[in-house]
Amino acid sequence: MRLFVDTEFTDFIDCDLISIALVADDGREFYGERSDYDDATATAFVREAVLPQLGQYPGRVFTRDALRTDLLAWLTQFDGEQERMLCFDYAGDWDLFVDLVCDVPDGWLACHIGHALRAERSEAYFRQNGGRHHALHDARVNRYAMQD
Repeated sequence: MRLFVDTEFTDFIDCDLISIALVADDGREFYGERSDYDDATATAFVREAVLPQLGQYPGRVFTRDALRTDLLAWLTQFDGEQERMLCFDYAGDWDLFVDLVCDVPDGWLACHIGHALRAERSEAYFRQNGGRHHALHDARVNRYAMQD
């Protein structure tokens, strides 16, 4: 079972997680936004491209601690899967995921998939659905771009 993970964050240097999404091979999804990220560290790009997209899922806004708890609880539904991989197209997404959960749950492997994504499929998805630079849309795109 592959889970495609994407994050949005304030800045490459003073990096604070804003949102995270995971989309499974079978379509199950997790999405959460933080209510307590440091807005002052957001770059102009983040203010223009990321922040206006927040709030689309009002029931999915958490403090950092509550987001961690909800995400870890959501991941338990995959405990019976023989092979479990967390797939990232950007190494910073892995770092932010690990920072959020503190200890990666047992049995999960990390896999960098940036080289395996089919760019033409990604662009086709964005043309049809929009949502570039929204963690949930970007995680969906990565799942779509890996399909045969």
